[in-house]
Amino acid sequence: MTERALRADAQHNQERLLAVAAEAFAREGTQASLKAIAQQAGVGIGTLYRRFPTRETLVEAVYRSEVTRLCAAAKRLLDTMPPDAALSAWMEEFVDFMAAKRGMADVLRPVLLSDEDRMQTRALLRAAIATLLDAGATAGTTRPGVDPYEVLMGLGGITMIAGEEQQRELASRLIGLLLHGIIRPRDERQQPHG
Repeated sequence: MTERALRADAQHNQERLLAVAAEAFAREGTQASLKAIAQQAGVGIGTLYRRFPTRETLVEAVYRSEVTRLCAAAKRLLDTMPPDAALSAWMEEFVDFMAAKRGMADVLRPVLLSDEDRMQTRALLRAAIATLLDAGATAGTTRPGVDPYEVLMGLGGITMIAGEEQQRELASRLIGLLLHGIIRPRDERQQPHG
C-alpha cells in the first residue's frame, strides 16, 4: 500500500519537522527533546507523533531526508558555481552530513546495517558525485576518468579520520588533498568545447 500524497500544509509541516529534528539531532544527539522539536517546528507534539510514531521512525526519516538533500545539493551547487568549486562545496557538505549522522548512529544501526539500504545510499551518493565529476570533465576542470565510487570511499575515509567537530579544519585540509588528485591544474585545463 503506497502512502497518500500529503496536503500542502501537511507536507510543509513534515519538511519543517525533519529540518528542525536534523539540527537538534546534530546538536544534541538522538535524545533531543521531541516536544522541543515539535515546538520549534511550529506544530503540536500530536502532529509529530501522528507522522513519526516513534523516535526511531523520526531519526530514520531525518536520515533519508538528509541523504536526499545532500544528493540534490550537487545540482543546486552546479547551478550557482563552476564545477570544481561545486565539487569542493559538495564535499564539505558531505563531511557535515556524516558528522550529523554520527550523532544518530545508535538509533540508525538497524538501517545502516541493512545491505540494501547501504547499497541504495551509496548509489545515490555515487550518482551525485558522478554529476559533479561529469560537469567538471565537460568544463575541463577535473581529470577525466575519476571514479565516483573511489571519491566516495575517499570522503568516507576522511570522515572516519576527521569526523568530529573539533577536527573540522583537518577534514577540510584532507578534502583539499583529495581534490588535488581530481582537479586539473589551471595550466593543464582545456577550453570546453561549445
